[in-house]
Amino acid sequence: MDLRVIEKFVNRQKVSFICSIDENGFPNVKAMLKPRKVNGLKEFYFSTNTSSLRVKQFRSNPNASIYFYRKGLIKYTGIMLVGRMEVLIDQETKDMIWERGDTMFYKKGVTDPDYCVLKFTAECGRYYCDLKTESFEV
Repeated sequence: MDLRVIEKFVNRQKVSFICSIDENGFPNVKAMLKPRKVNGLKEFYFSTNTSSLRVKQFRSNPNASIYFYRKGLIKYTGIMLVGRMEVLIDQETKDMIWERGDTMFYKKGVTDPDYCVLKFTAECGRYYCDLKTESFEV
């Protein structure tokens, strides 16, 4: 398994899915825009609202997964990464992934208390393509 191929695939996707665990132990999936910052296949940074349900769930249980996919005319490719999600509220991290248009979601700007960063750290993954699956370590 060439992890560079998987990394390139992930970086080309416009949408991702994050999965948290609710208070009853059930998985909850949410579509998100692609991560704001990516470090290889190890670290992924997303922006979200501090007041969101996902933040509450990740603070209670950091176990998480993220998923990327592409459906072509015939071929379907999917990548699942499993790891832990941290909720970061420090200003340095918030500044790092802030984008100009974010004021549409966070009216008070980069210092808005309802703006935070989700940092996902992957441990392992699963690759699917052409009816074949393969597990890998990150």
